[in-house]
Amino acid sequence: MSELFDMLNAITPEMRIGFSAGSAVLITLYAVWTALMVRDPMAGRLKTLRSHREAIRSDLLAPAGHRARKLMAMGAMHRFIDRLNLLRSEQAAKTSLRLAQAGWRSKDALVTYFFLKISLPFVFGGIALLFLYGGQALAMPPVAKIPIAMLAVIVGAYLPEVLITNAVQKRRRQLLKGLPDALDLLVICVEAGLGLDAALNRVADEMGRSYPEIADEFALTAIELGFLNERRQALSNLIKRADIPSIRGVVNTLMQTEKYGTPLAQSLRVLSSEFRSERMMKAEEKAAKLPATLTVPLVVFIMPALFVVLLGPAILRAIDGFMSRF
Repeated sequence: MSELFDMLNAITPEMRIGFSAGSAVLITLYAVWTALMVRDPMAGRLKTLRSHREAIRSDLLAPAGHRARKLMAMGAMHRFIDRLNLLRSEQAAKTSLRLAQAGWRSKDALVTYFFLKISLPFVFGGIALLFLYGGQALAMPPVAKIPIAMLAVIVGAYLPEVLITNAVQKRRRQLLKGLPDALDLLVICVEAGLGLDAALNRVADEMGRSYPEIADEFALTAIELGFLNERRQALSNLIKRADIPSIRGVVNTLMQTEKYGTPLAQSLRVLSSEFRSERMMKAEEKAAKLPATLTVPLVVFIMPALFVVLLGPAILRAIDGFMSRF
């Protein structure tokens, strides 16, 4: 521990500034690189499936001690959460629904969330205290160190919720993007004579390459339609998992067609046309906001450089003229 404190004390302000500048440059380059790259959703899905397959294979081929340690770790987390009686609370049901909306439906997802929710504040707070009070690593008064440590605890407490919220929003955007195409395929399948279960399975197979999120939801809905006693319950579960007005409208249409016997293909075709028009209107709205959005970067980044290039030589010549006179 003393060697760690000596290393922290040996860090000079110049080294901190250099490290911060290098980190900022790397983050900027990574942001520009990710913005310019063309994203292939199929590549990410194949990578996820490959990693999942490799994980299953490694678990099967791994020695018994490795599997025992993994099961022991999850068992310790389960025992810790069960001892606090968190899985039987009302918050557990809401959190499980949020995890399902984010696409995390495994049995251990809820346990992992609660464990991270409890442990991360202590971990972040301990790291902050070690960094702040471990010798004289940071030359700041104790009055300033206490709020920083409290801020680290708060960040650790809210980090799991922020991650879940971001995952849910990202998944909803992908569902909205793929819904019109999925409805078109669903109309074709229904007009070809397929039932609702078979049509959803077919759409899930076809949409798995371009929009894996909506393919996942449709495949799970098709499975629930075949296993649940009430078909309305399977469609209601789709509304809960997606929680999007567009999908709610599709589900209501499916329920009405099953209840009153109205033509399903015609109703879905109307909904698909409406969703396409809505998506086009959102794209046009973003395009209309683009000039106003570019005003701030133009003023902050481009105009100063332009002024320096245009007015810089004239100012330098004027300064040289005044200096030559005096």
